[in-house]
Amino acid sequence: MTNDLNTPGYTPANEPTTGKPFAPGEGPARAAPGTTNISVSRGLSGWLRSHRLSLAFSSYQTGQLFLVGNHPNGTLSFNQQNFTRAMGLCWMPGRLYVGSLFQVWRLENMLRPGEIGNQAFDAVLVPRNAQTTGDVDLHEVGIDRDGNVIFVNTKYSCLCTLDLTHSFRPIWKPAFISNLAPEDRCHLNGLAMVDGQPRYVTAVSRSDVLSGWRDRRHEGGVLIDVQTDRIVTDRLSMPHSPCVAGDQLYVLDSGRGRIVRVDPATGDKTDIAFCPGFLRGLAIHDGHAIVTVSKPRNGTFEGLLLDGELKSRDADPWCGVMIINLANGDIVEWIRLEGHIVELFDVAAMPGVVCPMALGPETTEIHNAIRFDPIMPPIAA
Repeated sequence: MTNDLNTPGYTPANEPTTGKPFAPGEGPARAAPGTTNISVSRGLSGWLRSHRLSLAFSSYQTGQLFLVGNHPNGTLSFNQQNFTRAMGLCWMPGRLYVGSLFQVWRLENMLRPGEIGNQAFDAVLVPRNAQTTGDVDLHEVGIDRDGNVIFVNTKYSCLCTLDLTHSFRPIWKPAFISNLAPEDRCHLNGLAMVDGQPRYVTAVSRSDVLSGWRDRRHEGGVLIDVQTDRIVTDRLSMPHSPCVAGDQLYVLDSGRGRIVRVDPATGDKTDIAFCPGFLRGLAIHDGHAIVTVSKPRNGTFEGLLLDGELKSRDADPWCGVMIINLANGDIVEWIRLEGHIVELFDVAAMPGVVCPMALGPETTEIHNAIRFDPIMPPIAA
């Protein structure tokens, strides 16, 4: 039997917006100043339903977490909550981690098996913990086999885990970084976990001086094997978000606008697809890459091959989420944001969840979203 949980304080004003579907060649209407219009490909709802999948993506520019799923009536659900400078995402069954400006948030699904929230949601994610790291320019997040949070500490050029006393506990740094300093030397940014351990990371350069990476965006980006400290390849441009699926290693060659497959033994790379925007955030699900793309901050991707590629294709940069068939490189479904939001960061696939929602840490709803286990264990004598 399916029970219904009505989350206290939840009002129609908080109802997720529905992305408008467009056929190929159509596009969203221009958004009013300060607002964002969301449009989606015509087949997105069906694709998510057929894969029994929902998505989470973040915008650090506006500090927002978006959850995308399917309402029971067949329409798309877009649930949005505010997390200051929302960055890296990591989904574990029933749990979502969100990196933010100075904290790592842990959101838990408050529903019991079989419960449905507000007659629609099969996952209601509630912030249960926020551990303070300070502003370390936290990028991507992973969970190791022991349940420890592993995150990319970009400001200090290292991988870290959380510490109950200190801001963070360093666990690894690239061999070319001479010491840990708050200088964002190489712009370490991406993390791939394999078998519950950090395995690959990306950095924009091998610089070992303050902000040295900024003059090396065009080439020299590295993919590093954490277990051996070996640089798998240094022929990338502003790489992001390595990801391992089966025996295949993928990475975003963002300065070129490409998703690439890399041979971990030789470093040889193969282009999979071109995406019209700056790539950050990669998830792999059932033979598909799910990526976020962003528009440039200054109107152009100056100094990057991506800029020329867009001009040669007579294309404008996108902000949104794209789903790519890894077998042929085709973009099969998409979400497009037009208006105030122009930059996204990470994306996470949430298998087995059809229609998720979250409560934000500063919402009124969270005040009354109280659950507890009524079974009390006996007090030991």
